[in-house]
Amino acid sequence: MAENRRAVIIGAGIGGITTAVYLAKNGYTVEIYEKNSAPGGRSGQIIREGHRFDLGATMLLMPGIYRQVFDSLGVELKEGRDIIALEDLYKIYFDDETNIAFTTDTERMKMQLESIEPGSFEKSMEYVSEGYEIFQIGIKKLIGRNFYNLFQLVNLKNIGLLIKLKTYFSNWSYARKFFKHPHLLMAYTFQNIYVGQSPITSPALFSMVPAAELTEGSFFPKGGMFAIVEKLAHTAESSGVKFHFNNPVSEIKISGKRAEYVVLSDGTEVKADIILANADLPYVYRELLPDKRISARLDRMKYSCSAICFHWGLDKVYPQLDHHNVFLSDELRQGLNHIFIDKSVSDHPSFYVHAPARTDPMAAPPNQDTLSVIVPAGHVDKTKNQDWDMIKKRTRKAVTERLKRFGIEDIEEHIKFEICHTPEDWESSCNISRGSVFGSLAHNIFQMGYFRPHNRHDRYNNLYFVGGSTHPGNGIPNVLLSAKLVAERILSGK
Repeated sequence: MAENRRAVIIGAGIGGITTAVYLAKNGYTVEIYEKNSAPGGRSGQIIREGHRFDLGATMLLMPGIYRQVFDSLGVELKEGRDIIALEDLYKIYFDDETNIAFTTDTERMKMQLESIEPGSFEKSMEYVSEGYEIFQIGIKKLIGRNFYNLFQLVNLKNIGLLIKLKTYFSNWSYARKFFKHPHLLMAYTFQNIYVGQSPITSPALFSMVPAAELTEGSFFPKGGMFAIVEKLAHTAESSGVKFHFNNPVSEIKISGKRAEYVVLSDGTEVKADIILANADLPYVYRELLPDKRISARLDRMKYSCSAICFHWGLDKVYPQLDHHNVFLSDELRQGLNHIFIDKSVSDHPSFYVHAPARTDPMAAPPNQDTLSVIVPAGHVDKTKNQDWDMIKKRTRKAVTERLKRFGIEDIEEHIKFEICHTPEDWESSCNISRGSVFGSLAHNIFQMGYFRPHNRHDRYNNLYFVGGSTHPGNGIPNVLLSAKLVAERILSGK
């Protein structure tokens, strides 16, 4: 037990709160300083006029990772009480007005797939089986472990591992071995966007995402995804962790090979034995630390995409929408180029609609609806001519026009209020570099494992990092693992 040792955490995101619980349960005095007025960071929540919106993730995926971390903290996460299993993960709508429900009902899935492409059901089972094997190997060998030196990743034994993990060709190319119909190709690869990646260029390793969805299922917490934040924050407080909201950190002061204290925006100095940054890692190096050389190197790395999010409080219910709805454009490939090359949004974007009141009626007032529309977009790029106000208006029009073709013709007449976040908003509200809301740094084999920015500073041995921009990567399951892994490093002194 680390009695009388003090830890200061910068940021009350899921990674920071989870690590705080690990440390507090091992004897640390822990204080968290958060720039905003509530916990959660990108996984925050807005409630307005009885409408509840999750700002970040809207699906609880990879429940095995949640249970692993929660069990290790003594936190209960019971199916039926805390989280609700969804039979239909989401419904996918195509431009020709056909659709497919990604469902755990095998017979329904078979019927749908065979009607689109005969023989595709068996191929889909093979794709999912191989993808889930990649997921299990990846968790054990790459994602769910710490790397203390380069040769733990780069060695002769791991050449076979990198081949097994399908890191050497794209997810799109890999999926084409299983599916010929363009709708199925899109349906089994678009999930790369969950971590801000393009299926055209991201490694086939990420076939593990739809595979894990279809194998382990998708869940929705009662109270929305923010309920996960609340559960962790309550556990932290009951373990003695102190939260300081509206208290941004402006600097990490260094002395020799140690981070001595943090400086708050009002000039207050807070000393600690351990300093853990849950803020966006490139932001920490650029704004809070003195070493601009590392910051410049991080700026040269590849960044994930962003999103334009519209949150609508409606005075009418649209029952034709399921809980999770994905509208995929036939121009998906061109749309991805607009996002990842042009750093913009296409005129015919693919997008996602979240209707949480389908599962949790408390998400909206009676006979009203709560909808969130998430449109993947390019990240902020100062070298591009980006007019985000214009892009937002054009994107909103494209979304409403697509919904009208779907049969929701009067939606604009029933929007009581709208809350919108653009990449620029994400950059300013959460200090996310380039507004890359899925987790700033992208995933490729040279930005994963030991090659991803480390969760301990290479020079300042009591300064650690947690969150989507460090190891193992983006997405709440990875952030939970990030907290577990950095806590292991702190408690072991490695």
